[in-house]
Amino acid sequence: MGKRIIQQARGHGSFSYRVRRNAYRFRLKYPRELKGEGTVIKLFNSAGHSAPLAKIKYERGIFYIPACKGIIEGQKISFEEKEAKTGNILKLKDIPLKTQVYDIESNPGDGGVFIRTGGNYAVVNKIVGENIFLLLPSKKERKFNSNCRAIIGVIAGAGRLDKPVIKAGKKFHMKKSRNRLWPRTSAVKMNVIDHPFGSGRGKRIKSKIAKRNAPPGARVGLIRPRRTGRKKR
Repeated sequence: MGKRIIQQARGHGSFSYRVRRNAYRFRLKYPRELKGEGTVIKLFNSAGHSAPLAKIKYERGIFYIPACKGIIEGQKISFEEKEAKTGNILKLKDIPLKTQVYDIESNPGDGGVFIRTGGNYAVVNKIVGENIFLLLPSKKERKFNSNCRAIIGVIAGAGRLDKPVIKAGKKFHMKKSRNRLWPRTSAVKMNVIDHPFGSGRGKRIKSKIAKRNAPPGARVGLIRPRRTGRKKR
């Protein structure tokens, strides 16, 4: 008798395979309209994020952002001054060249999309007309609108990967807090009842294209591929 393969179990959902909603209860976006200045009223850890979070209070309410290195509780954060001070939220056109920034907007007013993980930052590289070019952590350059906002500084939590993971159980719980399956097992090493690619025979896997509306157990192989077959040079 067959049993549910791992994709079906995760798709069905259970206490073993279910995201911790409580870990993602903080919405990391800054408001569309920001004027004057805000105050850092609390710095705290969040299991669902790789960096500590900062709770910011301003005249219209409260919002959350990834905390930057060197920020402290009670610090004032400016939204309008053109001073490149750590923690300030400014438009890219007001930020000097070679400044380190993070939590960058993709479009003006969306509240921050790029560079939000612990220890990361981008660098303002050059200005061409209305466009600002940033050097991302991947060493690739990307073009942004000059009215997009960003936070000055480097995201805190850079040393989180320096400490070695001594036990497998520690790694398991780290992954589980982010709804990641670990350890990952190669499909061809499974039994035939556990995965469509399983068993000792047929190690040369034929490409399979899953339907877009296929259930979790059938979404194996190539998922919505751009192309298939051998690439001719």
